[in-house]
Amino acid sequence: MEFLNDLQTYAFLQKAFVTSIMVGIICGVIGSFIILRGMALMGDAISHAVLPGVAISYMLGINYFYGAVFTGILTAFGIGAITQNSRIKSDSSIGLVFSAFFALGIILITRAGSATDLTQILFGNVLAVRTSDMWLTLAIGSIVILVVILFYKELLVSSFDETMAAAYGLKVRFIHYAIMFLLTLVTVASLQTVGVILVVSMLITPASTAYLLTNRLSVMVVLASFFGAFSAVIGLYFSFEYNMPSGPVIALATTALFLLAFLFSPKQGIIFRKIQAFNRKKLA
Repeated sequence: MEFLNDLQTYAFLQKAFVTSIMVGIICGVIGSFIILRGMALMGDAISHAVLPGVAISYMLGINYFYGAVFTGILTAFGIGAITQNSRIKSDSSIGLVFSAFFALGIILITRAGSATDLTQILFGNVLAVRTSDMWLTLAIGSIVILVVILFYKELLVSSFDETMAAAYGLKVRFIHYAIMFLLTLVTVASLQTVGVILVVSMLITPASTAYLLTNRLSVMVVLASFFGAFSAVIGLYFSFEYNMPSGPVIALATTALFLLAFLFSPKQGIIFRKIQAFNRKKLA
């Protein structure tokens, strides 16, 4: 009750509430496609690789959005270039590029002399969300959701079978980089909430939880969005009430939901399957 009263009273908490819900939703949406396409490592890479762009933006005194998006896109194309033009496989390319960008970002922010900002960027602080951050998140969320709605069939086909998608005449490579662009936008929107290091938990864990509960992509996207938003709200509550960093708390909330699905999912849950096996053995 005290949290609800504070939510109605304090503007900063209201902004944090709206922003965290939107971040949870858009991470769930784009995370569903990342999971199905086997691109979890790419999500991790881009989330880390935006750090140099954030650092450069900070030093130039401009909004971190521009620098982060630029380096995120540069990362996606860099990984693709190495994979396509050498014998290096994609997972190795991801490791090469994101570790270099992440290291460069830490050096740049350290040179800028902003240890406090570095901590917030790495681990997030949803309670420090500014009005501009909230509107930026809403704008990015609207773009992501609109693109998914308009091109759902293309995303569906290319996510499950790229060969079939190419046979239908879809531009598979363009779709791949379009998803990378959306992933970069979502990563930037999530920086203030969960930070660079833990944004991958919002991208992967809610979608993985939904994946255990359904075989339909449309249902998976909706469930992942709900789990992401719910985890963000739970994380916001505990981080506010107990003065804990928002990013780690939100990440733990997503993990708790995944463990529940992992154990008790009607079709995939370990405990449920053991109960079914026990009943079959009993009937036999």
